[in-house]
Amino acid sequence: MNNIKKHFLIFAFFAVIPIALGYGISPSWFASTFLGIDAIDINIAHILRAIMCLYIGLGLFWLFSAFNSPYRNPALVTVMVFAGGLVIGRVISCLVDGIPQPILLFYIGLEFVFVPAAYSGRDRTFSTNMI
Repeated sequence: MNNIKKHFLIFAFFAVIPIALGYGISPSWFASTFLGIDAIDINIAHILRAIMCLYIGLGLFWLFSAFNSPYRNPALVTVMVFAGGLVIGRVISCLVDGIPQPILLFYIGLEFVFVPAAYSGRDRTFSTNMI
């Protein structure tokens, strides 16, 4: 099971890093290429770069945890919270705002897969061992 956790966390790292870099290296390129937004202001660029670093920070924690077994279960919980929070927000946005660009629909699918995958990979005794 530990090997599965390790590989899942490595996969989570490699899944989130390109998304993070896409958001933050050139926010205007990302917005025009994938979202159909011609121009973004400094505030949106600021938000996208902050999101990039949040994603990179979590991704690095997942990669670290993949190679440090005591951190694997907490890392799986952060994958669940991260992906679960994103997918809930995206679903709310779809219901309230309408259907977004295809890349954002792809992210919804990816996040829907990550939550149950991370949940099934964690140790069942994890929550009782934390007390």
